[in-house]
Amino acid sequence: MTEHERKVRAEQRERFDFAVIAGWIPPGERVLDLGCGDGRLLRYLRETRDVSGYGVEIDRDSILGCLRNGVDVIQMNIDSGLSGFEDDSFNHVIISQALQTMRATEHILSEMLRVGEEAVVSFPNFAYRGNRSAIAAGHMPVSEDLPYDWFDTPNVRFFTIVDFEDLCARLDIEIRERLAFDEMGRQVENDPNLNGSLAFYRLGRRA
Repeated sequence: MTEHERKVRAEQRERFDFAVIAGWIPPGERVLDLGCGDGRLLRYLRETRDVSGYGVEIDRDSILGCLRNGVDVIQMNIDSGLSGFEDDSFNHVIISQALQTMRATEHILSEMLRVGEEAVVSFPNFAYRGNRSAIAAGHMPVSEDLPYDWFDTPNVRFFTIVDFEDLCARLDIEIRERLAFDEMGRQVENDPNLNGSLAFYRLGRRA
């Protein structure tokens, strides 16, 4: 695959991810996007769902990208928590394919549901059959959803759908909806922990 083809596939995958998340965001909401990168998701939600809100990012180049995309961004370390935000400040707090790069996973999930009415989380499923095959062959997996080589990956946590749901149960977080997709973007119903490459969750506080 050429560099151009990889870029096109990545852009198609990104638009797909954004559309899945947008399906859970009612129009006009206040949204906080954690680890927002250059702000493209928040810009997409603003254009398609008329949301308002902020991105949170620590990388300087990404922050400049947010400014170019017209996205309000706050520079802060998410691992340190969201103490700058009051309880229930947002309708939805999103962390899209960035939770695996965080160290304080439990604290982040709890903070998301403190400052937001609901949380939306997406992450690559390390137990996906393609990843298992790579490990069985003696290599760390590299795929569209895990696109980094082992020596330059920003990921510090490798976890599965089952691991994540176990953690939600331990933190008394309610899983309100789950969607899983394979690398072709097809929704997976049968054994998502094996057949799902990318997982999306809509989470809430238990009553």
